[in-house]
Amino acid sequence: MTAHATQDDERGTEVDIRVTGHDVTGGEKILTPEALGFVAELQARFGSRRDELLAARRTRREQVSSTGRLDFLPETAEVREGDWRVAPVPADLQDRRVEMTGPTDRKMTINALNSGARVWLADMEDASTPHWDNVVGGQVNLYDAIRRDISFTSPEGKSYELRTDQRLATIVMRPRGWHFDDQHVLVDGRPVGGAFVDFGLYFFHNAAQLLARGSGPYFYLPKMESHLEARLWNDVFTFAQERLEIPHGTVRATVLIETIPAAFEMDEILYELRDHIAGLNAGRWDYLFSVIKYFRDSGEAFVLPDRNVVGMTSPFMRAYAELLVKTCHRRGAHAVGGMSAFIPSRKDQEVNARAFAKVREDKEREAGQGFDGSWVAHPDLVPVCQEVFDRVLGDKPNQVDRLRDDVEVTADDLLDVASTPGDITRAGLHGNVEVALLYLEAWLRGSGAVGIHNLMEDAATAEISRSQIWQWVRNGSKLDDGTVVTEALVREVLDAEMEHIREQVGEGFDERPFAQARQLFEEVALAEEYADFLTLPAYEAVVSGEKP
Repeated sequence: MTAHATQDDERGTEVDIRVTGHDVTGGEKILTPEALGFVAELQARFGSRRDELLAARRTRREQVSSTGRLDFLPETAEVREGDWRVAPVPADLQDRRVEMTGPTDRKMTINALNSGARVWLADMEDASTPHWDNVVGGQVNLYDAIRRDISFTSPEGKSYELRTDQRLATIVMRPRGWHFDDQHVLVDGRPVGGAFVDFGLYFFHNAAQLLARGSGPYFYLPKMESHLEARLWNDVFTFAQERLEIPHGTVRATVLIETIPAAFEMDEILYELRDHIAGLNAGRWDYLFSVIKYFRDSGEAFVLPDRNVVGMTSPFMRAYAELLVKTCHRRGAHAVGGMSAFIPSRKDQEVNARAFAKVREDKEREAGQGFDGSWVAHPDLVPVCQEVFDRVLGDKPNQVDRLRDDVEVTADDLLDVASTPGDITRAGLHGNVEVALLYLEAWLRGSGAVGIHNLMEDAATAEISRSQIWQWVRNGSKLDDGTVVTEALVREVLDAEMEHIREQVGEGFDERPFAQARQLFEEVALAEEYADFLTLPAYEAVVSGEKP
């Protein structure tokens, strides 16, 4: 399809927006000239600031590379020391004890809303892929769900509909991060930021409808690295509300603290968004990826062991989680825990029992630390998380009044990667390669959340896998048996894992993009220059494959 709209920018200059993606079922009610005009206006008004902030990221990373150090900002000390609180949280976000996460395909949309969770993180970022069908189809599904006009019938004939006998989960939509451009939407010939596409289409179509239904336009904001990036989001919210005559402060955002620089600016991020913030989330897997990425060339002190032994009890991860709770509660904001990767199996009761036990242990730790709720990735885990937080909260909707004045976290605590126990093992190396290959292959086919060995893998966990390998090779790290991790060793492991996958998949192997997944893996794990996000070259491969 080719859709077209024009919109005057802030200078009164007409801007041109074009959509070059193919037709998607239901897309005509999303990609209207008015909605596209709104997206164009967002890009025209805020696109250059976004570009400047992305450049500032690179400058800051270069400085950290030379010093191996991050610290709290001296220029914002008054904000950290000040006595201020964020705006009160809306009624349907007061209780967030269980949050279901997942992509916005039609079946998942219905199951998540019916799951019994208080909140559904409708994920158009890491658990989805930016294939055009998902970008537009996800908006169609949210549009229909908000209007209670959604159903789905599986190929096997099973029907799915929204329940009418219970409360549905509150929708909190996660758009793509600032770094991602959508090559199917062009303003004056240039790709539009994916964040503007996702936020703009959702807000334009649904803000007033959500308000009329007693809720509001709520968002999870991913991968920010500074309070200045939060300030940009706040300005986007303010403009969008004014432009569509939605009351100021209607938008509520929950910011994922999933980058190491953002962990040093939690107070400042809350302050910038104080009229529009609901809370912060401990986005643990992206946070771990960010630590590796940010300090990838800072020496052995920042080299982590196998990813499956690095958890929230590791000293630097525990410091980050407890600082997040303390910071949020001091400011009247909610602290939401992260994702336990374990997922149950309805076919294997032993696997099921292990998953339930691991998730219960994880949620008990979070509830004990003071978190107000947490994430699960499967409807069967909602009761497990609910039970844990019910025991701690009782009839209270949250524990924001628990201030955690006992917590003192320093910059050294946040950077204490060296104290993480564990080894780099051959099994860990094989596991990283296998996960990255299987995930990239599924991603290229359009699936952003993939169950592998009863663990939910998304872009963040694949990023950890390939970044660890890049770092191990560049640092000449040794396995626990003394073997040095070299590029040659990684290629041997690649050969072995590709053959293992071929055996597992069988005769359909050659019909799926495993060879392309391997090529991409080598590009992001073994190239001399480190790629900031594996999804960017993967997206280029997808877009190139769509062109005639």
